[in-house]
Amino acid sequence: MSDDRPDTHDAAAADAAGDAPEAAGDAPDAAVDGVEDGAEDGVAPLAEVLPEKPAEAREPLRSPWALGGTVVAGGVMGVAEVVPGFSGGTVALVVGIYERLVANVRQGARTLSLLLRARPRDAWRTFAAIEWPFVLLLGLGMAVAVFSLAGPLQQLLEDHVVETQAVFLGLVLGAAVVAGRQLRAATPWHVLLGVVAAAATFVALGVSPGTVEDPAGVLLLLGASIAVCAWILPGVSGSFLLVVLGLYPAVIGALADRDVPAIMLIATGLVAGLAMFSTLLNWLLARAHDVVLAILIGLMVGSVRVLWPWPADAGFGSTELGAPQGTRALLALALALAAFALVWMFGLASAAVQLRVARRRERVAVGGDDGRAGAGGAGQ
Repeated sequence: MSDDRPDTHDAAAADAAGDAPEAAGDAPDAAVDGVEDGAEDGVAPLAEVLPEKPAEAREPLRSPWALGGTVVAGGVMGVAEVVPGFSGGTVALVVGIYERLVANVRQGARTLSLLLRARPRDAWRTFAAIEWPFVLLLGLGMAVAVFSLAGPLQQLLEDHVVETQAVFLGLVLGAAVVAGRQLRAATPWHVLLGVVAAAATFVALGVSPGTVEDPAGVLLLLGASIAVCAWILPGVSGSFLLVVLGLYPAVIGALADRDVPAIMLIATGLVAGLAMFSTLLNWLLARAHDVVLAILIGLMVGSVRVLWPWPADAGFGSTELGAPQGTRALLALALALAAFALVWMFGLASAAVQLRVARRRERVAVGGDDGRAGAGGAGQ
């Protein structure tokens, strides 16, 4: 909760804030001259079209180890996004690709924005500047993991609903605690905001239909576009958002059954969500980081109504509440605690990575300042 905790959201937030001058029409000096980076008549300078990337995203992926590691990272992120409670964004933090991921997501959003503004040539240059080896290899790893796990998860939801929901319950509560560590300066106001959000979510889920049976295509499209926002937000799981929306069984079923039309709708929603919401989410985090996160944590805590394992005969995603009975209650409790501990340890690993990145940035900044000072002294 202290101010000295490193937070990799800073990079994403800074990137989002960096878009403001362009949106306001304040182009850099090169845009005024119109001659930088091979600018032509009617085409903006490349420096104006492409936002500045963080240092991590500037180094190209070339070595076999880096390429193979990207596929593995995508696979782990796919596992995280299929299982409620884990966050693909948290995985990206731990494996060290979060800033690169956000930079490429924003680049895709910039491409769509330029197309909508009738600037096809700028849009093409922006599209070509996306780091496609990274994006495709990451997507490959995620796709393999998602399709491999969909079938077993669907079977678990049908045959072992109490145990499965107990694991999901522990994962989500653990993720809520881990997300709380991302607060930069928690105040009683943020705590109150989280409690209100949790209570409102708990009550709202009680009057909702729970799991949506055979959802319409537009619901799958909308649900996927909302859930994908968790991809770039550490601490929040995309599958958890699908659970809250009542679409998790339908999405898992479509993936397990290889339902091509439904999968195409889900994929379209994912792309649209990344394009539309990534910039908005970064903008909100840049201006009201702790408020947004407090609301999301409250949403996660309030969602336990959907994940409460009892009564088991109501099936996965039921909002009915009952008391545990028999020896299965002890097993469910043990599974929930184990899942909570797993996410907690994962969060500790994420915090360690953030601390290491922050220290490295400090060393680089100090070295850069020393270098400039030395150059100035030599010039004198």
